[in-house]
Amino acid sequence: MPPATGPEAPSRRPVNAPSPQRRAPRRPRNDPAQYDDLAGEWWGTRGQFAALRWLAEARGRLIPNPPHPGAALLDLACGAGLLSVALTGRLAGWRHVGVDLSAPALRQATGHGVLAVRADVHRLPLPDGRFSCVVAGELFEHLADLDSACAEIGRVLAPGGTVVIDTLADTLFCRLALVRIAEHLPGGPPRRLHDPSLLVAPDRLADALGRAGIDMTVVGGLRPSIVDYARWLARRADSVRMLPTGSTAGVYQAVGLRTASVGGQR
Repeated sequence: MPPATGPEAPSRRPVNAPSPQRRAPRRPRNDPAQYDDLAGEWWGTRGQFAALRWLAEARGRLIPNPPHPGAALLDLACGAGLLSVALTGRLAGWRHVGVDLSAPALRQATGHGVLAVRADVHRLPLPDGRFSCVVAGELFEHLADLDSACAEIGRVLAPGGTVVIDTLADTLFCRLALVRIAEHLPGGPPRRLHDPSLLVAPDRLADALGRAGIDMTVVGGLRPSIVDYARWLARRADSVRMLPTGSTAGVYQAVGLRTASVGGQR
């Protein structure tokens, strides 16, 4: 719409018309501000975060039953609270606490029953040993300081607690297929969301968590169902199942058990 020609010129856009969509600014790779730019995409079945919804559903399969009603589950990089969809049925007893840097995303998470905390995962404003389960989904591939984040997870996780993980592997396949190519495919990650130099190999992640008193085991890989993806592209389905695979060259899942405090104290 051309600009008004004077201070009294009225708008020509109808009152109920949607605001014009603005192009998101081009940001450096892995810039957290991208999540603010794309805040309207979180819950759309065909939005730019569609694959995060698919992954959240798969993540829920690894979350243990709450040890008691109201037990606290910490959802790191929770975004708009997509994991809340999985916390039903056997998982309904968890108290869902979410941490993220994006204020617009956290406002949406609150609307889905998440107790939202705006914070950096490297410096969690949360008490020691409070959480029976920590979920770190699609987080570690965004961190420049892996060790400090793992130390914080170990600090807030209760003895005997579980960490549930999915992340992108540090492999040539992942850097090409799931970052460079997938950024241009429907349902793939938004462009420039990932920095390939930050992807994390399972052994490196296991070492970092081990130093924090967490024993990590790789469960396996995940891939989208080809049939579901074809139906999603044809608009005959609203979601795509993420299926287990033996290959951990792309997205891999892991679980960790809190066995000791930092320094080896039980």
